[in-house]
Amino acid sequence: MFLNSQRVALALCLALLAACSSSSRQSAEFRLDGVQTPPSQCPINPQSFGEAAPIPDIHEGNGCGVTNGYRVMSIANVAFNPEATITCDLADTLNGWIQSSVQPAAQQVYGSQVVAFRVAASYACRARNNVRGAKLSEHGQGDAIDIAAFTLANGRQVVVLTGYYGAAQDQRFLRTVRAQACGPFHTVLGPGSDPYHRDHIHLDRQRERRGGGPFCH
Repeated sequence: MFLNSQRVALALCLALLAACSSSSRQSAEFRLDGVQTPPSQCPINPQSFGEAAPIPDIHEGNGCGVTNGYRVMSIANVAFNPEATITCDLADTLNGWIQSSVQPAAQQVYGSQVVAFRVAASYACRARNNVRGAKLSEHGQGDAIDIAAFTLANGRQVVVLTGYYGAAQDQRFLRTVRAQACGPFHTVLGPGSDPYHRDHIHLDRQRERRGGGPFCH
C-alpha cells in the first residue's frame, strides 16, 4: 500500500514537472498578452470574389489558430503564389484593397494589371518578427499576410526588396499601394519600418491597438 502511494505521488510530481516545462517552452516562444482573436463570423464568403476553399478550424492549443479560415488561391483575379491560409475577414479586406488601390495604381503607373502576388507568409504559429519571447504574431491568427512581389499582366515583376528604393515606376507603385493600405488594414509595415520588413509589405487587421487607430510605419 505504501509503495503504491509512493508511485502515485511520483507520477503526480512528474506530471507537474512536465506541465511546467511545457508552459516554459511555450512562453519562451511567444507571449499572448494583448492578443485578440479575430471575429468568428465571416462578413462575406471569399468564394464570392475569388478562388478559395474553406478549411477546418485550426486550434493548436497554444494561442495559435484560425476560425472560419480559407485556403485562398486568388482574389479578384489576382493569383496567390503560394496560396495563402487566412481569415475570411482578411480576404475581404484584401479584395477591397486590390480593386480600389492595387489595380488602379498598376494601370496608372504601368498601363497593366496585377495578375499575381508572391506571398511570403500567411498563417504561421510564431512570434512577431520570429523573435523568441515577443508577442504572438497576427500571422498566428491567420489575420496577416506578407506580399513580396507583384506580377503584372505584361510579365513585369515588381519586387519589394529591389523596387521600393529602385526604379522610379516601381517606387511610385509600391509606395502608393502601401500608403492606401493604411486604414483598411490596421497594421502596414514594409521597407524602412525595421530590418524584418525590408523585403515585403506586411498587412494585418490587428484590433488590439493603443488609441484605436491604425499603425502604418
